[in-house]
Amino acid sequence: MSMQDTASSGVALWRLVADGIERGIADGRFAAGDRLPGEMEIAETYRVNRHTVRRALAALAERGIVRAERGSGTYVEAQKLAYPLRSRTRFSEIVGAGGREPHGRMIETSEDVATRELARELGLKTGAPLVRIEAIRLADRAPICVSTTWLSAEHFPGAGTVFAATRSMTKMLEHYGIRDYRRGATRITAGIVDATDAARLDLPLGRPILVVDATDLDLEGKPLVTKHSRFAAERVEFLVEP
Repeated sequence: MSMQDTASSGVALWRLVADGIERGIADGRFAAGDRLPGEMEIAETYRVNRHTVRRALAALAERGIVRAERGSGTYVEAQKLAYPLRSRTRFSEIVGAGGREPHGRMIETSEDVATRELARELGLKTGAPLVRIEAIRLADRAPICVSTTWLSAEHFPGAGTVFAATRSMTKMLEHYGIRDYRRGATRITAGIVDATDAARLDLPLGRPILVVDATDLDLEGKPLVTKHSRFAAERVEFLVEP
């Protein structure tokens, strides 16, 4: 059925274009995070004018299916990841439960020293040697968060090397004999992504982020690690659970 036939049957042309693009997303031609073809290309594909294409894209954007980036194009919006915050929070388990593939990699590791605040969170003395790990976590191909983790260099010597090999905080702790741990305290604030994290999270400058500061404890309540994580707000939905 041609565009002219469908238009004469009462279906608006912009709706046909929107439905066609949505089918392309559903059947995998356009994956989450992909940039859609330009307005001119879409117009030629559907034999419509650019105004019709803009209307179709605007309708999809209103429904949260795509997003327009000024000066860059229109992208397929990823479905938000339901991310429970609870006493036992594990990134890989959360992502896997959502039917997506978890990935993680270390960006860098370095030596650090405990500030007064970090010392309080980790139960150490101010100035104690720390290992600092900067890492990124992804669900499928979509970057979800960048995290900075600190832990005692005395208790976890070579932690950066272990994390680089395992790409998992849980597996890294297992290397040191920690079989289980729980979340101690969590603080959530809103922020705006800076240039460094924008590049890492594949976000435009000025996009909102959710900042999570948390400390994990062993089963006896002793602090293990403290984290400062920056989540892409458009890709996650926090669920606070007891």
